Amino acid sequence: MRARLIAAIALLALAVPAAERSFAPYTSVQAILETFRDQLPAALQNPNAAKWTAWSRQQDRTIRSRLEQGDLDSMVNLLLFGTSFTTRLRVRIEDLAQASKSGLLRGRVDDLVQGLRAPGGNERLSFLRTMLVRKNVDPDKTGAFILQNLERVLKENVTFAQQVQSGNRAQVFHDRGVSLDTTILPNFGIEETLRDMKNHGNLRENTVRRIAVIGPGLDFTDWDSGYDYYPQQTIQPFALYDSLLRLALAKSGSLEITVLDISPRVIDHLQQAQNRARKSEAYVLQLPRGEARRWTPGAVTYWSTFGDRAGESVAPIPPPAILNGTETRAVRIRPEVVLACQPVDLDIVLQRLDLAPAARFDLVIATNMFVYYNALEQNLALENVAAMLKPGGFLLSNDKLVDRPGGVMKSAGSTMVWYTDQPKAGDSVNWYRKQ
Repeated sequence: MRARLIAAIALLALAVPAAERSFAPYTSVQAILETFRDQLPAALQNPNAAKWTAWSRQQDRTIRSRLEQGDLDSMVNLLLFGTSFTTRLRVRIEDLAQASKSGLLRGRVDDLVQGLRAPGGNERLSFLRTMLVRKNVDPDKTGAFILQNLERVLKENVTFAQQVQSGNRAQVFHDRGVSLDTTILPNFGIEETLRDMKNHGNLRENTVRRIAVIGPGLDFTDWDSGYDYYPQQTIQPFALYDSLLRLALAKSGSLEITVLDISPRVIDHLQQAQNRARKSEAYVLQLPRGEARRWTPGAVTYWSTFGDRAGESVAPIPPPAILNGTETRAVRIRPEVVLACQPVDLDIVLQRLDLAPAARFDLVIATNMFVYYNALEQNLALENVAAMLKPGGFLLSNDKLVDRPGGVMKSAGSTMVWYTDQPKAGDSVNWYRKQ
């Protein structure tokens, strides 16, 4: 029965023509450019259709180029927290001075350099090695290059912390590299928000069918805890499928999830997963949980039941000894769920899918994504989201966005979700509704 269902989903995916991707037309952004006329880049001063066409294509290339800087940030996380290339203790940011004095930091750098010279089957080291070759980094200066990036990240973190303290969280990473690293916790925030919206009557049972996930991430080093002892994975598309079924907002077998991302790595990862799913191979997610921070009871419950509607629990990969005290579980996601998640290369700031009204989305999810863009880019992204949403459809984001006068996306509420017992360790997930 399951094999027939998988085959039917695969044939359906082939039968439905892919929506065309296009850049937002000038007519759809004129009002936004007028609103931000005093903040427009030089190439868009006194805008017209020709200037918009030239700038939007160039800006798309600029945004995509930020992915490599994000990969370098992931390299720094791997240096400090990774366990796949070393048996040395991990280094917390607050302990860097002591780690440097004791030689621990230098030892981890040396181990990482050695791993990059002979990565073997380590996919993360192989990726970094290829990136460093592409950047023409002298093999004899790899350690210095790694330390330079660590210093850069530390300086950036100070600046980001100052901006957050001043209340400027919404655009705090607008000039930072775009990192793919993610973690399970924002998905708990989304599930709690969906439950809240259902309780308030904003979403009804079995009414959600078509969803888009923008920038779901791909764990190089889980950004919350830096884990790297399991294969790279993406969580959010499958977490969303799981939550919608748990809350009875959708029916199994009827959900269509479109994954929108600018990263070739994310697109390829999902395409490869779908290729395996067509052969009835499942997708296994590893879900470690460390002791460094105490999760709230709600977060623990979410973690312990994660995947029970989209798959089943299986034996996890054991953490290395250096991660003593780490709890973990694993979930095998059913092949038909993987096939329901279609990856699409799309820059949400400047592009959209040209969808017929009946094919537009009921719901769009974007967590930890808008912070990478300035106010102009955020408003352009909102316009593209609106073009792909059905009237009355919702965008959910843990980034605070400002309603633009005349815009069709309006704030409709928010849900505060706490992840741990530490101050400010949570998300305010904001609801934006298409008028």
